[in-house]
Amino acid sequence: MADWRKLSKALALADGKIDTREAEIIKRELLADGRIDRSELEWLIELRKSAKSTVQVFDQFVFEILSRVVLADGKIDAKEAGWLRTFIFADGRVDEGEKKFLRGLKQGAKTTAPEFEQLLKDAGV
Repeated sequence: MADWRKLSKALALADGKIDTREAEIIKRELLADGRIDRSELEWLIELRKSAKSTVQVFDQFVFEILSRVVLADGKIDAKEAGWLRTFIFADGRVDEGEKKFLRGLKQGAKTTAPEFEQLLKDAGV
């Protein structure tokens, strides 16, 4: 049986980037059942990390889904902060979109772990 994650990633990144058309297809298909499970979210993050470039609509979609998942209970714990750190620093730098995303998480969270506060400092937020 084919590995859907590997196949879809290879197809989406055939040219190394996620363009607007690909972003819309990915968004439509991932939201087809009205929810995104952990496996789909991890694939989405992996796809973003592997792309040489992405369009803004794709980045916004990834950040929106991540925000929903991380803030589902209103708090950002140490485990989530570690997971976010891996995502944010995947390419060795923090861009303005990622900083904006982190600020939004901070504003949306009722409580945050010290590890998240350190992530904000390390990211220059």
